[in-house]
Formats: sequence, C-alpha cells, structure tokens
Amino acid sequence: MSEFPAIIGGQGDLAGFMSDNKAAVDAALDDAGTLLFRGFDVPDAQAFDAAVTGYGEAGFTYEESLSNAVRVNVTERVFTANEAPPETAIHLHHEMAQTPLYPSKLFFYCEIAPEEGGATPVCRSDWLLEKMEQADPALVARFAEHGVRYTNVMPASDDAGSGQGRSWRSTLGAADRMGAEARLRELGYAWEWQVDDSLRATTPTLPAIRTLPDGRRTFFNQLIAAFRGWSDSRNEAHKSVTFGDGSPITGEDMAQTIALSDELTRDVAWQAGDVALLDNYLVMHGRRPFAGKRRVLASLIA
Repeated sequence: MSEFPAIIGGQGDLAGFMSDNKAAVDAALDDAGTLLFRGFDVPDAQAFDAAVTGYGEAGFTYEESLSNAVRVNVTERVFTANEAPPETAIHLHHEMAQTPLYPSKLFFYCEIAPEEGGATPVCRSDWLLEKMEQADPALVARFAEHGVRYTNVMPASDDAGSGQGRSWRSTLGAADRMGAEARLRELGYAWEWQVDDSLRATTPTLPAIRTLPDGRRTFFNQLIAAFRGWSDSRNEAHKSVTFGDGSPITGEDMAQTIALSDELTRDVAWQAGDVALLDNYLVMHGRRPFAGKRRVLASLIA
C-alpha cells in the first residue's frame, strides 16, 4: 500500500512550490490520495489562498455548492471548514457527495492547531470498497446497481449548532420559495415544505460507487456520515438515505462497512501552518471533536 497520508516536507513559499512542482504533486496525490505539506511558510489565510492559487486549478466556491454545512468565507476561495460546535464529530464522507455537485479535490489549512483532539480522519475509499467486496459482495452489487438517494431537512435560517445546519436560502441561493423550487427543479430534486418554513428535499438517484479514470472503484457517497451523524432537531439518519429504488438502507447493512472504515482510517494531526490536499474521489474525511481553539480553513477545486 502507498504511504497514507503522504507527507511532503519543505520550507519557504508553498505557492511557489505548488506552481513549480504541479506535475509531481499531482502524481503523488494520485498515488497516495492525501498529501500533507509541512514546514512551509504559510502564516495566514492569504498565504493559504496564494498556495491554492499557485496549484493552478479552478476553484469551487462555497456559495455555488450545495453543502449542508454552515461555513464562513475568509477570502473568495477560502472558507472555514465547518462551524459545528467543537464537541460535534463530523464523520467520514466524500465532500458534497450527497448532492449532484461536488469538488474533485480539497485543500485544508491549519491556522491554529487545537489544544486537544481536532484531527482530520481520512480513509481511502478504494481500499474500503475492496474490503467490502470481500465481506459482502451482494451488498456492494446493490449499491452499484441502485445508487442512493439522500433526504435532508434544511432550516429557514442557518443553524450553526448542527453539521447539517445550512439554510435552504443559502444552499439554493434563493431569496424565496419560488426561487428555491426553481433551483430544486433544475437539479432534479423532490421537495416538501414544512410548517416551520424548513424544506425537506430529496436528491435524484446518485452513485454510491465511483469508477476512476484508471479503473479504480471507490465507495463514493455520504453513507457513513449519514448513519453516524446525520441527526439533529430536523433529521434522523435512518430516514435520510435509501437505495435509488426507494428500498431502505439499514443500520445492519452499514455496520460492517463502518467497522471496516474505522480499521482503515488514519488521522491527520494538525500542526499550525500545515496544508493538506485530498483527492475527493479517492479519500473520505471528517473531523474529530476538540478542545480549545482550532481554526482549519478549506478551499475546493472544481
């Protein structure tokens, strides 16, 4: 197996390093799935923005995304990773795989390392799928054949106390119900308005398994996060996901997959100034609970 995550040590300007070594960085990312750049001079969000810009690929902004998380922009292409409370665990997921729009890669930057906890767990989804196929090939075949649908209840205004708390107005870029419905119709969603002005929305059928250009297959979805953590005052995990044909995905279906993902997970334990680059099609990520101040910023690649 490849080193995972792979650490690239250095010093000086990370933006220049990214620009000068783009091909080598991409080759290393394709091999490892996650790269941790450590020792470079990245003192603040502006330097992180410069490093992402130096990488030379188009951005994927929070504003245009359908992310469920509440986030705050710091620069045009850099934003807080998640505004959920420190005690909230964010479980393994592929970024925005519960929507039809998702980035290909993710950058993270540690501006302030936490006093305790706060690591970013990462898991190779190709390795996970191999283990799943050995353990339960029939379940993998069902995921491949039917895909998955996600249901999420979005509040009328942002709820920063929940990892699923982004409002429908922000998520859909809509000022009113008419604009929200137009966007949902365009995306192929089904929806139902709730009495408190929240919005229950269900995706079209999305893939649960992705085939990469080189033939590798990954468990590309948000099912682990859904079954472990998609519960708040509006959402319950067991009601949030089904197979694409509408049949239920049960906790029993997911138990072994979750256990296998735990075995394969590695933690990125942050140091101030660290920058990580993840292949979103290959690697799931999350966030461990933490104590003290922690500031990790993110930037997405289209």
